[in-house]
Amino acid sequence: MALPGPPASGPGSLRGNILSSTTPAPLFSANAIAKNFGGVQALRGVDFDVSAGEIHALLGQNGAGKSTLVKILNGVHPAGSYTGAVQLDGRTVSFASPADARANGVGYVPQEIEVLEQLSVAENVFAGRTGLGDGMLVHQRKLERRAGEIFSDLGININPRAYVASLTSAQRHLVMIARAIVLKPRVLMLDEPTASLSGTEVEALFGVLRRLKLQGVAMVYITHRLPEVLAICDRATVLRDGKVAVRIAREDFTPETFIFSMSGQRMERLFPEHAAPIGTHKALEVRGLTVAGHSGAVHGAKDINLTVAAGEIVGLAGLLGSGRSEILHGIYGRARANGEIRVADRMVHIKSPGDARAAGIALLTEDRKRDGLLFNLPVGANITIGNLSPLARHGLLRGGLERSSIVAAMRALNVKASSPKAAVTHLSGGNQQKLLFARVLMRAPKVLLLDEPTKGVDAATRHEIYRLIVELAEKGVALLIVASELEELIGLCDRYLVVADGRIVDEFARGEGGEDRVLRSITAAQAQSHARATQGDP
Repeated sequence: MALPGPPASGPGSLRGNILSSTTPAPLFSANAIAKNFGGVQALRGVDFDVSAGEIHALLGQNGAGKSTLVKILNGVHPAGSYTGAVQLDGRTVSFASPADARANGVGYVPQEIEVLEQLSVAENVFAGRTGLGDGMLVHQRKLERRAGEIFSDLGININPRAYVASLTSAQRHLVMIARAIVLKPRVLMLDEPTASLSGTEVEALFGVLRRLKLQGVAMVYITHRLPEVLAICDRATVLRDGKVAVRIAREDFTPETFIFSMSGQRMERLFPEHAAPIGTHKALEVRGLTVAGHSGAVHGAKDINLTVAAGEIVGLAGLLGSGRSEILHGIYGRARANGEIRVADRMVHIKSPGDARAAGIALLTEDRKRDGLLFNLPVGANITIGNLSPLARHGLLRGGLERSSIVAAMRALNVKASSPKAAVTHLSGGNQQKLLFARVLMRAPKVLLLDEPTKGVDAATRHEIYRLIVELAEKGVALLIVASELEELIGLCDRYLVVADGRIVDEFARGEGGEDRVLRSITAAQAQSHARATQGDP
């Protein structure tokens, strides 16, 4: 049955199945799965299946139940903690743990970064099986060679000998993908696998997934990036409010269908309109910024010169490892850097994030779970942490003022939580991201640095974040944004700086180019870098 378009009668009318008659028998399935957390019903009788050699998209807004379902299928939520049945090859299975699922050929790459930071990349890829079948002996060179082969297949340059602690969050995610692939699973579930990757890295990963598909691996693919579903997936199941809203066959894939199925609302303009400011002062000026590694060697960025005017949105485009995030960290004092930084035409000396905040600079980090959220504190404290000075008098915190400030911030950012005392773990990814926005905006910064601001959030929350960014710009805040999705930068920004090999290699304004210009600039810079290297030039 085809889906001609969003029905006019509203969200309640979009129920039922849209299945191809040629769908093969399922390899892995969930039947009537229900799960609750402390009285909150996360899943309500969900049926889901995936066949051998199929890439099946699992879609839905944050809080729809996607991650809960996948954690049941992987044994994170063990048998007995939910109702319903899980079947593999037509037989009912009861996974007591992720290790139990792996032993049955079910692999899982979670959205959250789970690595052993003090071990090498190769040791992380083969964690739990470093003997490679030869008893208790660890063959370090064999580990490194095998890990290198896997990363070569992924099309990503990661040194197997490097310590994971030195990697970016995007590189850590690739290590997790490699760890799952090396086990040669029959079923592979990936939760937001490309959240930090740019176009080139995504295509390399897709090449790997297509090879796994030819080998008969069944894959469950969770993402908020609808173009990826259109590019790689064979079927889609959409969850809404813990139920299956619709199942969609490949021939019925359209962005409008996906968005309506997830939200019950028709597709709106993706990016809000924004006019570049004219004649405003320079809110941020950076001259000769070089970001150094721990050993003192040049690491992420070299001789960076840039300006951002008050009310301007400037994007940093580049591939994974290009130095985009390092520029932000150098400006903010999270990474050791040399160079001049001016805020509102005043020279500032930034040696730490505290110096940056005092100068009127705020940073939203890429990895909210590792670098942003404090899971041992409730929602309210996560907003005010680092912002307590204006809420205190004579060194004592004014509880009433703190509570009113928290409530105001939650309302302004539309943070959906039961109360300021709610646990952060109970929030969806989108609400966790808005929580961090509330924290950084509490100080009313002059300059806002955003590293992957829409990472791991659903389409509706993305629209909210886009509107927030434009509203901040219209209030005179200067914004410098790193985003792996070029479409996002092109749609939001007034001006674009292309970063490659730690340098700014191109700059252009809105209307002077698009994704093609960014990619051409990166390719040209890489060719020049290779030529310099072969000639022995620095």
